[in-house]
Amino acid sequence: MNKGFWAAGHRPTLIAAFLFFDLAFMVWVLLGPLAPTIAADLGLSPAQKGLMVAVPTLVGAILRLVNGVLVDRIGPKSTGAIGQLIVMAGLLGAWMLGVHSFLGTIAVGVILGFAGASFAVALPLASRWYPPEHQGTALGIAGMGNSGTVFAALFAPTLARLFGWNAVLGLAVIPLAIVFVVYMIFAKNAPTPPAPKPITAYLEPLKKADAWWFMLFYGVSFGGFVGLSSSLSIYFTDQFALTPVVAGYCTAGCVFAGSLIRPLGGAVADRIGGTKALTVAYLLAAITLSAISTGPSTVLLALGLFLVAMLALGFGNGAVFQLVPQRFQAEIGVMTGLVGFAGGVGGFYLASSLGLAKQLTGTPQLGFLIFAGLALAALGGISLVKGRWRSTWPTALAGARI
Repeated sequence: MNKGFWAAGHRPTLIAAFLFFDLAFMVWVLLGPLAPTIAADLGLSPAQKGLMVAVPTLVGAILRLVNGVLVDRIGPKSTGAIGQLIVMAGLLGAWMLGVHSFLGTIAVGVILGFAGASFAVALPLASRWYPPEHQGTALGIAGMGNSGTVFAALFAPTLARLFGWNAVLGLAVIPLAIVFVVYMIFAKNAPTPPAPKPITAYLEPLKKADAWWFMLFYGVSFGGFVGLSSSLSIYFTDQFALTPVVAGYCTAGCVFAGSLIRPLGGAVADRIGGTKALTVAYLLAAITLSAISTGPSTVLLALGLFLVAMLALGFGNGAVFQLVPQRFQAEIGVMTGLVGFAGGVGGFYLASSLGLAKQLTGTPQLGFLIFAGLALAALGGISLVKGRWRSTWPTALAGARI
């Protein structure tokens, strides 16, 4: 990362966006590492477990659309502050009142969805400070807030064993509150935000085919990442009889790999072009998910395959958002919401389908196989559009890589 990058934008805002996103992601997937313990306590079926961990992803996806509009109308900083206050209040309420049923876990999942919507805040907050040639790197750093899922996987099972899983909901508010203060002090809206538009104007990008392509691409890369982040603790406990704590460690390793590589995906895409980077990512994801669908015989083999899959998906996340601001710079707020919505839907589909496949067939293998097919579909889509993008986008003509 050269001096030109740091001089091009606003470093305190970039760091604040990362921290805000990181802690929001931590609580967004909190039910995933707690799922084995919650399921045993409440007697949940495989399908109920899958739906429980998938609900925050779906609600977060829907709220990303709302946040995409709010970001352009009241600014990303205020939008993020409102969402985080709702999450902290909801977690405190769940901790004080207790969660005693499957429907109660769904209600908690709805609250956690507000944390997932932080994606549509953190990325435009950072993006608006940086020129096209640095978008991949800037959004890769802000987007590395995906790593918050590591903290959930590492610490939630252990805290649940020590204090009970319901107490974890209250304990999560402590780091959230600290980062909220940092965010309010250091985050700044960019000095030249786009002018607010009529509500109907926010649907305009959907009239362009490229918006739908981006939604497909991110639905696969981010959907795969967050779907696995929410489901791996269940997978390792069900398939290999690991304890929730050990399953959490395995999940944390996979999530950490996928999070850490996201900025590298953005930086590599800045150098070689996002379409080339995505070609590699989707091909590798399709291969590894297909291998996982055969049912790895040992935990070490499964862990290795998941690590590679998460690396590919995380790399793809960074590459997608090297491309989005080049095509939709003036509409980055609403496009972040739309693309983030598609990513959340992809994650909801994967997490819920794994639970449903487990209940219907006794194994989640079919869910992995179908998602491998979606990765191949995304690979085919990149092959179709890359030539047109390179020859028609103004940023390509100005020297940025497509």
